[in-house]
Amino acid sequence: MKDRLSDLPDCVLLRILSSLHTKQAVQTCVLSTRYNNLWKHVPVLSLGPCLFKTRKGFTKFVSRFLSLHDESTALRRLSLDRDGIIVPPLLERILNYVVSHNVKRLRIHVKCDIQHFPSCLFSCHTLTSLRFYVSTRIYNKPNILFPNSLNLPSLTRLHIGSVSFLGGADPFSGFPMLKSLRISCSKILGEQNLCISSITLVKLTINRTYYKLPNFNQKIELSTPSLCSFVFVGTPFQILSWSQLRSIKHVEIYAYMLQNFAQIPSNLLGWLLELTDIKSLKISSDTLQVLSLVPDLLKVKFHSLRNLKSLTVEMKQLSYCFSNALIDSKLALNPAMSQKEVATLREAFKKRSSSIPEGIIDFLLQNSPSAQVNYSKGEIFLLILKDKLFTLIFASSICLSLRWRNKLYFDSKM
Repeated sequence: MKDRLSDLPDCVLLRILSSLHTKQAVQTCVLSTRYNNLWKHVPVLSLGPCLFKTRKGFTKFVSRFLSLHDESTALRRLSLDRDGIIVPPLLERILNYVVSHNVKRLRIHVKCDIQHFPSCLFSCHTLTSLRFYVSTRIYNKPNILFPNSLNLPSLTRLHIGSVSFLGGADPFSGFPMLKSLRISCSKILGEQNLCISSITLVKLTINRTYYKLPNFNQKIELSTPSLCSFVFVGTPFQILSWSQLRSIKHVEIYAYMLQNFAQIPSNLLGWLLELTDIKSLKISSDTLQVLSLVPDLLKVKFHSLRNLKSLTVEMKQLSYCFSNALIDSKLALNPAMSQKEVATLREAFKKRSSSIPEGIIDFLLQNSPSAQVNYSKGEIFLLILKDKLFTLIFASSICLSLRWRNKLYFDSKM
């Protein structure tokens, strides 16, 4: 049977190898002489724990790989994903290597302390995309403090998670090209506000930013004159302080609450009152349930959403905790409810089915009655682009060939 894969040009084969885990890319050297040294020129590194039985095996493989990788090959992307602890010298060696080889895209998901990251990472001039998810090595230890003195002049996309921000700081001022910012599972320390200022930022996503104890007086101050899209997922504990809101045109809010805090619905309403010029709003049925907890909501003077063209409601089944929080909140709002009414309320939320509180859609659309309303089931669809399908098919072929071979490079010792 003719080996058609080996007849492909180097650029195509390198693209295929780049879609594999780095260990699998190295193992292709046993397929034929065509692959003996090809892996040394792979511009994409994927270093994760899935193919290594021990930390020692991972450390040994990475050390040997970096020693043998072609020095003249520029690196486009590194994905470093370690569920376990990574030894500091190895982390420093990996990051020093990729920075010195002009890495452009970096994804880091590790357990370590911030002082173990080399300083060159935070002043890399070639880096355009950074996903930075770092947890501490000790369980229940506070999140690492995100550094304020960063200098990444080419960075356009930043995703950060599991970090803490010092109140009063402006940690994103060192990114003059930043266009997309996502903050996940992070905390704000102290009593001061967190500042997000950027004249280039176009999209902001805040995902489950929380506090040890909710501080409803704390604000996230946004000074983002180019901001076009805002997405929020979580419990709206914080007040959002906006400036130059006219640039924001697209908003998505997926709010919920796990405890009965009266300030949460009021904060959510406050956000909507500020968003006067948006054109599209995507909101979950959970968010509408939270909003409905505002006392006498339908009597509130609502002057917002005047230019709304599209409203999309994502229907979601109520979670057990959220359902209980809604019951507690409604009982707190109506302490004079009879036992029969309480029983009816509990029975209604016991089913945990998605529903929209009566009158709330008309409330949101009162200033834009001609806006188009859509309902979705919140299903996630996987879209495979045509240009990636080719790579996927041939990468699968290589994986099958590797499994068929008994002798795998480095496999006997790792």
